Amino acid sequence: MSEKAMQKKRGGRVLDFIERAGNRLPHPYILFLWLCLILAVISMLCSAAGVSVVNPTTGDTVTSNSLISKDGFVWLLENLLTNFQTFTPLGLVLAMQIAIGFAEKVGLLTTAMRRAILGVPLWCLTATVLFLGINGSIASEASIIVVPALAAAAFESVGMHPVAGLLAGYAATNAGFTACIIVAGTDVLLSGVTESAAQLIDPAMTVNATCNWYFMFVSVFTLTVAGVFVNKKFIVPRLGIYQVQGNEAGEAGLTERQGKALRAAGIFSVLFILAFALMVIPRGGILRGEDGSILNGPFIAGLVPILIFYFILVGVVYGVVAGTLKNSSDVPLFMAQALEGMTGYIVLVFVIAQFINMFSYTNLGMIIAVKSADALQAAGFTGIPDAVLYPAVLRGEPVYDQRLREMVHFRADPGAHDDDAGLQSGLRQVIYRIGDSCTNAITPIYPYIPIAIGMAKKYDKEFGMGSLISMMLPYSIAFLLVWVVQMVIWVVFNLPLGPGVQVFL
Repeated sequence: MSEKAMQKKRGGRVLDFIERAGNRLPHPYILFLWLCLILAVISMLCSAAGVSVVNPTTGDTVTSNSLISKDGFVWLLENLLTNFQTFTPLGLVLAMQIAIGFAEKVGLLTTAMRRAILGVPLWCLTATVLFLGINGSIASEASIIVVPALAAAAFESVGMHPVAGLLAGYAATNAGFTACIIVAGTDVLLSGVTESAAQLIDPAMTVNATCNWYFMFVSVFTLTVAGVFVNKKFIVPRLGIYQVQGNEAGEAGLTERQGKALRAAGIFSVLFILAFALMVIPRGGILRGEDGSILNGPFIAGLVPILIFYFILVGVVYGVVAGTLKNSSDVPLFMAQALEGMTGYIVLVFVIAQFINMFSYTNLGMIIAVKSADALQAAGFTGIPDAVLYPAVLRGEPVYDQRLREMVHFRADPGAHDDDAGLQSGLRQVIYRIGDSCTNAITPIYPYIPIAIGMAKKYDKEFGMGSLISMMLPYSIAFLLVWVVQMVIWVVFNLPLGPGVQVFL
């Protein structure tokens, strides 16, 4: 790779302060160790004070469990390795990095991006990245790794700042995660949680996976527009000029062998898609669920492995034709090289996994959720103020299922069919999704932040935690504002959230 000379403009005193302060924080590993210690002390104090809440789902009393106790110490000893081994993002990140990194090593990604995007104006390229990233929930959390990496390669291949592309892809796949033009696995998951919570009030109530489809379909386009605006007005000016020495970027000319290899990869991609279409589209397809549906079948559940197979196989096809793969031994060699930069992430994940599971053990997540809901209830917020403020209270984390259950029951009258504000459980789900999505990208304990920082360091060695959060903040704020305005419009005009689902009962 050619040496790159980067000149970074500075703009916005608040963002400058956030970046400087964030980059002065200790290494994330040390930061999480401190967080674990602070959590332990807080859990001990809450346990000693007898802090408790009533579980809105079961009616049971939930108390804070102290980590600084015999039971807490025994729990940590018995679960230390399990916490690490069962940490879902670790396996996902490593497996996807093997596949994506391999496709990059053989030259497929760079060549494909250069061919596909040369001559495309910046706003159109940014809009494409954002649109694809927001719809990335189709591929579950794999999109958080795939889209930013491809976006950075796309921007660099046409001489644009790769970090700007990476940030756009990261913002789209996180802050806009739950929006999608089609019903995806996320909708199935959330509808199941919402339905089980709603049935505690009305056993006959059902919540379909399409209950938010209309709202989320429109959200894809509104968030894309907001993201393009943020990228143009805040991110690109802040990053400054990105210069590549030589002709690495901006050259349309591909060699004859590269063109031939790209065509072969394209033909393989079509055949790959057709093969899976034959297993999914027919009513008796082997990748459909037992009930005959696609959403509840192995196709959605196995989408990440399918993507891994695809990137590896299409990389092999391209590499053989292009000559970048000399023999079969190059395949595992390139895969191993793709993981060379992941050792730091693996070490960091060990302490992240401990913190997240410790937080779950203390029951503080449930306590915070219920106490926050009680605070809004005591303040007398109903209707639109209730809907607008709740995303600020709600945060996505391991106990999000319970938080969504609590949200559905927020101020619920057991004898009624919904809460006293008359809001549908479908809208409650929308509120949860907004609060969960917008804050992911700027939460320091979010497990994918180290991956984004690692990707960015490839292009900017000084990029750190503060850099990421300061540049994600405009995206998160813009997405939150757009989503809240859109939600208010839905409430005011009582527009359908999905097929047969209104805002109010």
